[in-house]
Amino acid sequence: MKKNVIVLGAGLVGSSIAKDLSKNHQVTSVDFDKKALDKFSAFPEIKCIQEDLSQPEKIKSLVSGYDLVIGAVPGFMGYQTMKAVIEAGKNMVDISFMPEDFLSLNGLAKKNKVCVVADCGVAPGMGNIILGHHNQQITVKSYECLVGGLPVIREWPYEYKAVFSPIDVIEEYTRPARYIQNYELVEKEALSDPELIHFDGIGTLESWNSDGLRSLMQTMKNIPDMIEKTLRYPGCIEYLRVLRESGFFSYDPVEVNGVKVRPIDVTAKLLFPKWQLKPGEEDFTIMRIVIKGVENGTEKTFTYHLLDKYDRDTQTISMARTTGYACTSVANLVLYGTFNSVGVNAPEAVGAQPGNLGYIFQYLKERGVIYQLSE
Repeated sequence: MKKNVIVLGAGLVGSSIAKDLSKNHQVTSVDFDKKALDKFSAFPEIKCIQEDLSQPEKIKSLVSGYDLVIGAVPGFMGYQTMKAVIEAGKNMVDISFMPEDFLSLNGLAKKNKVCVVADCGVAPGMGNIILGHHNQQITVKSYECLVGGLPVIREWPYEYKAVFSPIDVIEEYTRPARYIQNYELVEKEALSDPELIHFDGIGTLESWNSDGLRSLMQTMKNIPDMIEKTLRYPGCIEYLRVLRESGFFSYDPVEVNGVKVRPIDVTAKLLFPKWQLKPGEEDFTIMRIVIKGVENGTEKTFTYHLLDKYDRDTQTISMARTTGYACTSVANLVLYGTFNSVGVNAPEAVGAQPGNLGYIFQYLKERGVIYQLSE
Protein backbone atom coordinates (compact mmCIF):
# COMPACT_ATOMS: atom_id res chain seq x y z
CA MET A 1 0.00 0.00 0.00
CA LYS A 2 1.39 3.37 -1.02
CA LYS A 3 2.06 5.92 1.71
CA ASN A 4 2.20 9.71 1.55
CA VAL A 5 5.71 11.03 2.15
CA ILE A 6 6.95 14.61 2.19
CA VAL A 7 10.66 15.37 1.69
CA LEU A 8 11.87 18.69 3.11
CA GLY A 9 14.83 19.80 1.02
CA ALA A 10 15.57 19.05 -2.65
CA GLY A 11 19.34 19.22 -2.75
CA LEU A 12 21.49 16.52 -4.31
CA VAL A 13 20.66 14.04 -1.54
CA GLY A 14 17.09 15.18 -0.87
CA SER A 15 16.18 14.84 -4.54
CA SER A 16 17.62 11.31 -4.67
CA ILE A 17 15.56 10.39 -1.62
CA ALA A 18 12.38 11.72 -3.25
CA LYS A 19 13.05 9.85 -6.51
CA ASP A 20 13.74 6.57 -4.74
CA LEU A 21 10.67 6.77 -2.51
CA SER A 22 8.46 7.73 -5.46
CA LYS A 23 8.88 4.20 -6.85
CA ASN A 24 6.55 2.88 -4.16
CA HIS A 25 4.95 5.88 -2.48
CA GLN A 26 3.25 9.20 -3.21
CA VAL A 27 5.97 11.80 -2.69
CA THR A 28 6.01 15.57 -2.29
CA SER A 29 9.26 17.54 -2.42
CA VAL A 30 9.59 20.96 -0.81
CA ASP A 31 12.37 23.51 -1.31
CA PHE A 32 12.73 27.28 -1.44
CA ASP A 33 14.94 27.05 -4.54
CA LYS A 34 12.92 26.62 -7.74
CA LYS A 35 16.02 25.38 -9.58
CA ALA A 36 16.29 22.52 -7.11
CA LEU A 37 12.68 21.54 -7.79
CA ASP A 38 13.22 21.76 -11.56
CA LYS A 39 15.24 18.53 -11.25
CA PHE A 40 11.93 16.69 -10.98
CA SER A 41 10.72 17.73 -14.44
CA ALA A 42 11.19 14.14 -15.64
CA PHE A 43 9.36 12.81 -12.56
CA PRO A 44 5.78 14.09 -12.88
CA GLU A 45 4.67 11.67 -10.15
CA ILE A 46 6.56 13.79 -7.59
CA LYS A 47 4.58 16.79 -6.41
CA CYS A 48 6.69 19.93 -5.91
CA ILE A 49 6.08 22.80 -3.50
CA GLN A 50 8.23 25.94 -3.41
CA GLU A 51 8.26 27.13 0.19
CA ASP A 52 10.53 28.74 2.77
CA LEU A 53 11.50 25.98 5.22
CA SER A 54 13.07 28.37 7.71
CA GLN A 55 9.64 29.05 9.25
CA PRO A 56 8.56 26.39 11.81
CA GLU A 57 4.88 27.28 11.54
CA LYS A 58 4.97 26.78 7.77
CA ILE A 59 6.61 23.40 8.27
CA LYS A 60 3.86 22.32 10.67
CA SER A 61 1.25 23.28 8.10
CA LEU A 62 3.11 21.60 5.24
CA VAL A 63 3.54 18.21 6.89
CA SER A 64 -0.08 17.73 7.96
CA GLY A 65 -1.73 14.93 6.03
CA TYR A 66 1.48 12.94 5.42
CA ASP A 67 2.43 9.55 6.81
CA LEU A 68 6.13 10.37 7.08
CA VAL A 69 8.42 13.38 6.89
CA ILE A 70 11.97 13.19 5.55
CA GLY A 71 14.32 15.91 6.79
CA ALA A 72 17.00 16.80 4.22
CA VAL A 73 17.67 20.45 5.05
CA PRO A 74 21.08 22.02 5.81
CA GLY A 75 22.39 21.23 9.28
CA PHE A 76 21.85 24.73 10.68
CA MET A 77 18.11 24.31 9.98
CA GLY A 78 17.90 20.70 11.13
CA TYR A 79 17.04 21.08 14.81
CA GLN A 80 14.24 23.60 14.41
CA THR A 81 12.85 21.59 11.51
CA MET A 82 12.80 18.38 13.56
CA LYS A 83 11.21 20.18 16.50
CA ALA A 84 8.45 21.58 14.25
CA VAL A 85 7.73 18.15 12.74
CA ILE A 86 7.52 16.57 16.19
CA GLU A 87 5.19 19.30 17.38
CA ALA A 88 3.04 18.59 14.33
CA GLY A 89 2.77 14.97 15.53
CA LYS A 90 4.45 13.37 12.53
CA ASN A 91 6.94 10.52 12.23
CA MET A 92 10.26 11.53 10.70
CA VAL A 93 13.53 10.20 9.29
CA ASP A 94 16.24 12.86 9.12
CA ILE A 95 19.69 13.21 7.51
CA SER A 96 20.58 16.80 8.47
CA PHE A 97 23.95 17.03 10.22
CA MET A 98 22.66 19.37 12.93
CA PRO A 99 25.19 20.73 15.47
CA GLU A 100 22.65 20.47 18.30
CA ASP A 101 21.96 17.30 20.29
CA PHE A 102 18.88 15.84 18.61
CA LEU A 103 18.37 13.44 21.54
CA SER A 104 17.31 16.47 23.60
CA LEU A 105 14.02 16.33 21.64
CA ASN A 106 13.34 12.79 22.83
CA GLY A 107 10.95 13.88 25.59
CA LEU A 108 8.94 16.04 23.20
CA ALA A 109 8.72 13.18 20.70
CA LYS A 110 7.48 10.77 23.37
CA LYS A 111 4.92 13.31 24.52
CA ASN A 112 3.64 13.61 20.94
CA LYS A 113 3.86 9.82 20.41
CA VAL A 114 5.95 10.02 17.25
CA CYS A 115 8.86 7.93 15.96
CA VAL A 116 11.88 9.90 14.74
CA VAL A 117 15.16 8.47 13.42
CA ALA A 118 17.95 11.06 13.22
CA ASP A 119 21.37 11.09 11.54
CA CYS A 120 20.15 8.47 9.10
CA GLY A 121 22.70 8.71 6.28
CA VAL A 122 25.95 6.95 5.52
CA ALA A 123 28.18 8.47 8.23
CA PRO A 124 26.63 9.17 10.61
CA GLY A 125 24.00 6.58 9.81
CA MET A 126 25.12 3.24 8.40
CA GLY A 127 28.12 3.04 10.74
CA ASN A 128 25.77 3.50 13.71
CA ILE A 129 23.32 0.92 12.38
CA ILE A 130 26.09 -1.65 11.88
CA LEU A 131 27.52 -1.03 15.35
CA GLY A 132 24.05 -1.18 16.90
CA HIS A 133 23.60 -4.63 15.38
CA HIS A 134 26.94 -6.01 16.61
CA ASN A 135 26.52 -4.49 20.05
CA GLN A 136 23.58 -6.87 20.50
CA GLN A 137 25.59 -9.88 19.30
CA ILE A 138 29.01 -9.56 20.95
CA THR A 139 30.88 -7.66 23.64
CA VAL A 140 32.32 -4.84 21.54
CA LYS A 141 35.79 -3.64 22.51
CA SER A 142 36.50 -1.13 19.74
CA TYR A 143 34.88 0.65 16.80
CA GLU A 144 36.68 2.55 14.05
CA CYS A 145 35.03 4.19 11.07
CA LEU A 146 37.01 5.74 8.21
CA VAL A 147 34.84 7.49 5.64
CA GLY A 148 35.03 9.98 2.81
CA GLY A 149 33.26 11.18 -0.31
CA LEU A 150 35.60 12.38 -3.06
CA PRO A 151 35.62 13.36 -6.74
CA VAL A 152 37.15 10.81 -9.11
CA ILE A 153 39.15 13.54 -10.87
CA ARG A 154 41.47 15.49 -8.56
CA GLU A 155 41.46 19.23 -9.26
CA TRP A 156 43.95 21.62 -7.68
CA PRO A 157 43.96 22.97 -5.05
CA TYR A 158 41.32 21.29 -2.87
CA GLU A 159 40.75 18.00 -4.73
CA TYR A 160 37.32 17.92 -3.12
CA LYS A 161 33.69 18.47 -4.07
CA ALA A 162 30.80 19.17 -1.70
CA VAL A 163 27.36 17.64 -2.02
CA PHE A 164 25.97 19.22 1.16
CA SER A 165 25.56 22.78 2.32
CA PRO A 166 29.04 24.41 2.18
CA ILE A 167 28.70 25.65 5.76
CA ASP A 168 27.94 22.08 6.89
CA VAL A 169 31.11 20.90 5.16
CA ILE A 170 33.20 23.63 6.77
CA GLU A 171 31.78 22.58 10.17
CA GLU A 172 33.79 19.36 9.80
CA TYR A 173 36.97 21.43 9.63
CA THR A 174 36.21 23.58 12.68
CA ARG A 175 34.11 21.54 15.10
CA PRO A 176 36.34 19.87 17.73
CA ALA A 177 36.72 16.14 17.13
CA ARG A 178 35.58 13.90 19.98
CA TYR A 179 36.33 10.23 20.37
CA ILE A 180 36.35 7.61 23.13
CA GLN A 181 39.60 6.12 24.40
CA ASN A 182 39.57 3.68 27.33
CA TYR A 183 36.00 4.81 28.18
CA GLU A 184 37.14 8.43 28.43
CA LEU A 185 36.06 11.28 26.17
CA VAL A 186 39.00 12.78 24.27
CA GLU A 187 38.63 16.08 22.46
CA LYS A 188 41.03 17.34 19.82
CA GLU A 189 40.85 19.97 17.14
CA ALA A 190 39.46 18.91 13.78
CA LEU A 191 42.04 17.89 11.14
CA SER A 192 44.33 16.51 13.87
CA ASP A 193 46.33 13.25 13.83
CA PRO A 194 46.60 12.89 10.03
CA GLU A 195 47.47 9.42 8.79
CA LEU A 196 48.10 8.01 5.31
CA ILE A 197 46.07 4.84 4.61
CA HIS A 198 45.98 2.61 1.52
CA PHE A 199 42.67 1.43 0.06
CA ASP A 200 42.45 -1.17 -2.68
CA GLY A 201 40.93 0.27 -5.84
CA ILE A 202 41.62 3.87 -4.77
CA GLY A 203 45.18 4.19 -3.50
CA THR A 204 46.47 6.29 -0.63
CA LEU A 205 44.16 8.64 1.24
CA GLU A 206 44.70 10.84 4.27
CA SER A 207 42.57 10.44 7.40
CA TRP A 208 42.05 12.94 10.21
CA ASN A 209 39.99 13.22 13.38
CA SER A 210 36.43 14.42 12.85
CA ASP A 211 33.40 14.72 15.10
CA GLY A 212 31.41 11.86 13.63
CA LEU A 213 30.62 9.64 16.61
CA ARG A 214 27.77 11.93 17.70
CA SER A 215 25.05 9.89 19.45
CA LEU A 216 27.33 6.87 19.91
CA MET A 217 29.08 8.73 22.72
CA GLN A 218 25.82 8.65 24.66
CA THR A 219 24.29 5.35 23.62
CA MET A 220 27.38 3.10 23.54
CA LYS A 221 29.09 3.88 26.85
CA ASN A 222 29.81 0.17 27.24
CA ILE A 223 32.42 0.33 24.43
CA PRO A 224 35.92 1.40 25.60
CA ASP A 225 37.31 2.68 22.28
CA MET A 226 35.44 4.43 19.47
CA ILE A 227 36.68 6.81 16.77
CA GLU A 228 35.62 8.19 13.40
CA LYS A 229 37.98 9.75 10.87
CA THR A 230 37.31 11.59 7.62
CA LEU A 231 39.16 10.68 4.42
CA ARG A 232 40.51 13.10 1.83
CA TYR A 233 43.19 13.07 -0.85
CA PRO A 234 46.69 13.61 0.61
CA GLY A 235 47.60 17.28 0.99
CA CYS A 236 44.05 18.58 1.44
CA ILE A 237 44.45 18.99 5.21
CA GLU A 238 47.24 21.55 4.90
CA TYR A 239 45.12 23.88 2.72
CA LEU A 240 42.24 23.66 5.18
CA ARG A 241 44.46 24.34 8.18
CA VAL A 242 45.80 27.49 6.54
CA LEU A 243 42.28 28.76 5.88
CA ARG A 244 41.11 27.91 9.39
CA GLU A 245 44.08 29.45 11.16
CA SER A 246 43.75 32.59 9.02
CA GLY A 247 40.19 33.07 10.27
CA PHE A 248 38.30 32.29 7.07
CA PHE A 249 36.06 29.79 8.89
CA SER A 250 35.21 32.12 11.79
CA TYR A 251 31.61 32.96 12.73
CA ASP A 252 32.70 36.14 14.55
CA PRO A 253 31.77 39.22 12.47
CA VAL A 254 34.54 41.49 11.21
CA GLU A 255 34.12 45.03 9.92
CA VAL A 256 34.97 45.66 6.28
CA ASN A 257 34.49 49.23 5.00
CA GLY A 258 31.92 49.89 7.70
CA VAL A 259 29.98 46.67 7.07
CA LYS A 260 30.05 43.73 9.49
CA VAL A 261 30.34 40.33 7.82
CA ARG A 262 30.98 36.81 9.07
CA PRO A 263 34.11 35.36 7.45
CA ILE A 264 32.40 31.94 7.23
CA ASP A 265 29.69 33.38 4.97
CA VAL A 266 32.21 34.95 2.60
CA THR A 267 34.31 31.77 2.55
CA ALA A 268 31.30 29.60 1.81
CA LYS A 269 30.26 31.94 -0.99
CA LEU A 270 33.72 31.82 -2.54
CA LEU A 271 34.46 28.13 -2.07
CA PHE A 272 31.13 26.54 -2.97
CA PRO A 273 31.43 27.25 -6.72
CA LYS A 274 34.88 25.62 -6.61
CA TRP A 275 33.57 22.66 -4.60
CA GLN A 276 30.38 22.17 -6.61
CA LEU A 277 30.12 19.02 -8.71
CA LYS A 278 29.70 19.84 -12.37
CA PRO A 279 26.99 18.01 -14.35
CA GLY A 280 28.22 14.50 -15.07
CA GLU A 281 31.24 14.84 -12.79
CA GLU A 282 31.84 11.53 -11.06
CA ASP A 283 32.48 10.85 -7.38
CA PHE A 284 32.95 7.90 -5.08
CA THR A 285 32.23 7.06 -1.45
CA ILE A 286 34.64 4.96 0.55
CA MET A 287 34.13 3.60 4.05
CA ARG A 288 35.86 1.05 6.22
CA ILE A 289 34.38 0.00 9.54
CA VAL A 290 36.30 -2.25 11.92
CA ILE A 291 34.51 -3.67 14.97
CA LYS A 292 36.47 -5.77 17.43
CA GLY A 293 35.01 -7.71 20.33
CA VAL A 294 34.47 -11.00 22.08
CA GLU A 295 31.81 -13.58 21.27
CA ASN A 296 31.45 -16.64 23.52
CA GLY A 297 35.01 -16.18 24.74
CA THR A 298 36.45 -15.88 21.23
CA GLU A 299 37.97 -12.67 19.87
CA LYS A 300 36.20 -11.45 16.74
CA THR A 301 36.94 -8.76 14.17
CA PHE A 302 34.28 -7.64 11.69
CA THR A 303 35.45 -5.42 8.84
CA TYR A 304 33.00 -3.75 6.48
CA HIS A 305 34.18 -2.25 3.19
CA LEU A 306 32.18 0.11 1.01
CA LEU A 307 33.40 1.50 -2.31
CA ASP A 308 30.52 3.04 -4.19
CA LYS A 309 30.78 5.06 -7.41
CA TYR A 310 28.75 7.52 -9.44
CA ASP A 311 25.86 5.80 -11.25
CA ARG A 312 26.19 6.71 -14.92
CA ASP A 313 22.86 5.15 -15.87
CA THR A 314 20.82 7.33 -13.51
CA GLN A 315 23.41 10.15 -13.27
CA THR A 316 23.24 9.91 -9.48
CA ILE A 317 26.28 10.88 -7.44
CA SER A 318 27.60 8.29 -5.02
CA MET A 319 27.17 10.36 -1.87
CA ALA A 320 23.51 10.86 -2.74
CA ARG A 321 23.13 7.11 -3.31
CA THR A 322 24.90 5.97 -0.15
CA THR A 323 23.30 8.60 2.07
CA GLY A 324 19.90 8.80 0.42
CA TYR A 325 19.24 5.08 0.08
CA ALA A 326 20.25 4.43 3.68
CA CYS A 327 17.63 7.01 4.62
CA THR A 328 14.93 5.54 2.37
CA SER A 329 15.56 2.01 3.62
CA VAL A 330 14.89 3.14 7.19
CA ALA A 331 11.97 5.27 5.98
CA ASN A 332 10.29 2.10 4.73
CA LEU A 333 10.90 0.38 8.09
CA VAL A 334 9.10 3.28 9.79
CA LEU A 335 6.34 3.57 7.19
CA TYR A 336 5.32 -0.06 7.56
CA GLY A 337 5.68 -0.17 11.33
CA THR A 338 8.68 -2.53 11.40
CA PHE A 339 10.52 0.09 13.42
CA ASN A 340 8.13 2.13 15.53
CA SER A 341 10.02 3.08 18.68
CA VAL A 342 8.38 6.21 20.08
CA GLY A 343 10.82 9.04 20.71
CA VAL A 344 13.88 10.42 18.93
CA ASN A 345 16.03 7.45 17.97
CA ALA A 346 19.67 7.39 17.03
CA PRO A 347 20.32 5.10 14.02
CA GLU A 348 22.07 2.54 16.21
CA ALA A 349 18.66 1.80 17.74
CA VAL A 350 17.47 0.70 14.29
CA GLY A 351 20.44 -1.65 13.93
CA ALA A 352 19.86 -3.12 17.38
CA GLN A 353 16.44 -4.45 16.37
CA PRO A 354 16.73 -7.99 14.92
CA GLY A 355 16.34 -8.25 11.16
CA ASN A 356 16.77 -4.58 10.35
CA LEU A 357 20.41 -4.67 9.27
CA GLY A 358 19.74 -7.57 6.89
CA TYR A 359 16.78 -5.72 5.38
CA ILE A 360 18.82 -2.53 4.94
CA PHE A 361 21.75 -4.33 3.32
CA GLN A 362 19.39 -6.08 0.88
CA TYR A 363 17.62 -2.80 0.10
CA LEU A 364 20.94 -1.12 -0.63
CA LYS A 365 22.20 -4.08 -2.68
CA GLU A 366 19.16 -3.85 -4.95
CA ARG A 367 20.28 -0.29 -5.68
CA GLY A 368 23.92 -1.22 -6.24
CA VAL A 369 25.25 -0.02 -2.89
CA ILE A 370 27.12 -3.04 -1.51
CA TYR A 371 28.85 -3.48 1.82
CA GLN A 372 31.44 -6.27 1.86
CA LEU A 373 31.94 -8.05 5.19
CA SER A 374 35.04 -9.98 6.22
CA GLU A 375 35.47 -11.70 9.57
